[in-house]
Amino acid sequence: CDFYHRCREDVAMLAGFGLNSLRFGIEWARIEPAEGEFSRAALAHYRGVLEACRERGVVPMVTFHHFTVPRWLHELGGFASDRFPSLFERYCDRAAAALGDLIGYACTINEPQGLGSSGWLLGINPPGHTDDRDGAQRAVDNLLEAHRLGAAAIRARAGVPTGVTLALPDLQYEDGATPGTSSLELESKVSDWFLELARQDDFIGVQTYTRFRYGPEGPRSPGNDWSDTTRELYETDETTQMGYEFYPQALGGAIRRAHRSCPGVPILVTENGIATGNDEKRIAYIDRALREVLACLGEGADVRSYMYWSLLDNFEWALGYAPTFGLVAVDRQTFARHPRPSSSWLGAVARARVLPIYGEVARSAGGAGADPAQPVQSV
Repeated sequence: CDFYHRCREDVAMLAGFGLNSLRFGIEWARIEPAEGEFSRAALAHYRGVLEACRERGVVPMVTFHHFTVPRWLHELGGFASDRFPSLFERYCDRAAAALGDLIGYACTINEPQGLGSSGWLLGINPPGHTDDRDGAQRAVDNLLEAHRLGAAAIRARAGVPTGVTLALPDLQYEDGATPGTSSLELESKVSDWFLELARQDDFIGVQTYTRFRYGPEGPRSPGNDWSDTTRELYETDETTQMGYEFYPQALGGAIRRAHRSCPGVPILVTENGIATGNDEKRIAYIDRALREVLACLGEGADVRSYMYWSLLDNFEWALGYAPTFGLVAVDRQTFARHPRPSSSWLGAVARARVLPIYGEVARSAGGAGADPAQPVQSV
């Protein structure tokens, strides 16, 4: 989507919608292209993105690691390398020293609970191993330690709220079913370890898109084999372009799980959204998800943000450009931005700090501006 070169225009567009926060990632491979060599040009670029946010009154939430590693680190063994935690700590220290005065919130690692299984059990991410349980466990152990060290380095350098962001799909067991050993269930156990660490953090980032149901016979939900990257992306009234069940209520389950696991730790919804070709369906999804946030607030959960994924139609890893998550469509030939009605709808809600009357989700809300200190939107 060429955000790298169009960031100022995109930040201005986001602010124009009435949204007050942007979550984006910095790329380790750009900042440290060779081991021990840090690029002043890359860090200057990211300062430019942060400055663009601050100039527009947009709070920047920076993710230090979002799935990828530099090639030189991959050749050392990636997440399974014994050196990974200390190398990540050094990277966080250098990046936070250069950028920390402009960062609003810092996320160490995006969805680390799945990085061991995807690379060492399922073979869908580098290094592409399958059924390497020892490698997967080494990766998980290193990621836990990397988060602990990286978070401490960021806080020491930047003094900003820092936490980890976890994918927490709503796993529901029916008719006497009990937890099994599917990849999603194994990742859920890893999330428990990160949630335990998060009790010492400034916030816990919650990310979810749907639920997965299990009966005694096994999975009952569409799209339960999320690792099948060859699956046909076909949307119905009941499913999304990812093949998942349309179930925005999953956000409530994820928030409640984080609240139970990390009592007293603020919760940021750092990702929630839908891949769909129907923007009215997108608006309905966001509306219902936000009502889950309100319900959790009413139950005592300290939820401080709602960040929609994503501002722009993005490159969805192995699935390419087929799933369209964005509030804004992107022409893949010209990179022209085409805001969808959902962008102004969410912006109006953010400005008003009030949801429309239930059942009138297509009607824009109006009202006073939102407090820029409380983020409500993400790229």
